Amino acid sequence: MWILSKHLKLSHTHSELETLILERTAELQKLSQRLLKVQDEERRKIARDLHDSTGQTLTALKISVSLLQEDCKAEPARLALLSDVAHLTDQALEEIRTMSYLLHPPLLDEVGFACAAEWFIEGFAKRSGINVKAEIANSRARLPKRVEIALFRVLQESLTNVLRHSGASEASIRFQHEAEAVVLEVRDFGKGITEERLQLLSGVSAETGVGLAGMRERLHELDGSLEIESDGSGTSMRATVPLCQTSLAVQMGGRGGVGISAQA
Repeated sequence: MWILSKHLKLSHTHSELETLILERTAELQKLSQRLLKVQDEERRKIARDLHDSTGQTLTALKISVSLLQEDCKAEPARLALLSDVAHLTDQALEEIRTMSYLLHPPLLDEVGFACAAEWFIEGFAKRSGINVKAEIANSRARLPKRVEIALFRVLQESLTNVLRHSGASEASIRFQHEAEAVVLEVRDFGKGITEERLQLLSGVSAETGVGLAGMRERLHELDGSLEIESDGSGTSMRATVPLCQTSLAVQMGGRGGVGISAQA
């Protein structure tokens, strides 16, 4: 009788611990999702400030330099110096514009994921020197805002990983927009990932890294999934997000499916 009582008490304690773990896990997931939302809001704010404040200041500087160049036409030495300043100003403007758009591209809000993805892929190919072939399907119906943001961040992080870790000179991207789900696949043709490392990345631990954990958390919030496959010919990341037709925004566009090939 004593043994039975002891067993029942242990079972009850075990059940309480399991319930507590589930509650804490749910709380951590909510906190993580909230942090990602705050991060997106901050990125949008910083992008706007860079464009509206710093960008306008540099534009004013460029105008002032142009006026000085007009006044110094008869002074070759000063004119050459001002030309250098004008060139540096243009360079700073371009860097600010690129940084602002990478933080939060206006196209993502204005016309949706497909166009923002095309823009990002083209710029990534030019900056990295990696030849990127992409098939980006579009649809008349806009995806829900949170789905578009999640997909764009997954695309950014995946291509960043390609650049940092794969050693690849080529990559391919495929985006499919179907009735019940959207699928984004990023594949590189680099050195691949070892089996041991692949197992670590497939789990949930500190070894997965902040970027991969962030991708998984974004997709988890949308009941989506992230699959990683790798062999000697490269690595593939596939993000899948299920869609509910009633949640799709009814915003009609004029574009159909598109395919692009971007290279440096």
